[in-house]
Amino acid sequence: MVIYGLLIMGLCAIVGNVLGYMLGGMLGITANVGGVGFAMLFLVLLTRELSKRGYMSKPSESGILFWNAMYIPVVIAMAARQNVVAALTGGWIAFIGGLAAVFAGFLLIRPLTALADTTESPEEPSA
Repeated sequence: MVIYGLLIMGLCAIVGNVLGYMLGGMLGITANVGGVGFAMLFLVLLTRELSKRGYMSKPSESGILFWNAMYIPVVIAMAARQNVVAALTGGWIAFIGGLAAVFAGFLLIRPLTALADTTESPEEPSA
């Protein structure tokens, strides 16, 4: 069911946004800096830990997967548009910062993939 897991995702979104605004405030910017990224990171870490300990039910996992499939592409598209506009009007510092973030993302692919549990085999469809 879609509604299961929504509380976990909502709490991660709230905590991520609060941290994003706090980070923006520390940098002297009156904006959310990385709130969605923090929220998604917390969601991944929290659901992984809850699943590992056996506290996450299958309907909750399915609900979180559904909302991830719906939420992430929309937020990324909105953030990407804002980032491009800001980078084009912000000069070289914004451009270099964007390139640094992309480069850091590429460097983190292998460590994040290593965290994934590859021991589970995908379920075979029943005929």
